Amino acid sequence: MKNRSKQLFFALLAVGLWSATTVSAQTKNTYPKGFRVGFGINGGLPTNNTYDAALGLDARLQYDLTRKTSITATSGYTHLFSSEGDLGLVPAKAGFKSFLGKNLYLQGELGAGFGTHREMGNTFIWAPAIGFANKYIDINLHYERYNDYQTDQLGIRIAYGFSLKK
Repeated sequence: MKNRSKQLFFALLAVGLWSATTVSAQTKNTYPKGFRVGFGINGGLPTNNTYDAALGLDARLQYDLTRKTSITATSGYTHLFSSEGDLGLVPAKAGFKSFLGKNLYLQGELGAGFGTHREMGNTFIWAPAIGFANKYIDINLHYERYNDYQTDQLGIRIAYGFSLKK
């Protein structure tokens, strides 16, 4: 599972980078660059037996480089539930989003998770996603790996977003 997840992540990253170079080579700088913000709720199922479910809230700032590519910064709170002891963390991730068509996109994020209890420590996070976004709604399916916590999750994010342009 671990090797397959890494292969998926690097495949998504390669497609995103290829998409970005293809789009920038074919378009002129006529697209108005700008910021978007989104607020989402996340639910997930950890892929190991340590945790039963995951639930989180996040805020994402997105800067559109072109019609097809964006960079993102995401933070919020994620809680992993277990009968043997819960885990809470505050993720801080930077990412790249590449649209494959009008509404379908691939995204990759890297960052850190900061444990909410002293004994937890911090962890490296990597998260590839595939999603659908329009002017206001953003829905994605994602895999999120928390390296130092020895766990990961498959999840869904549903968000409301809007442009910060006037």
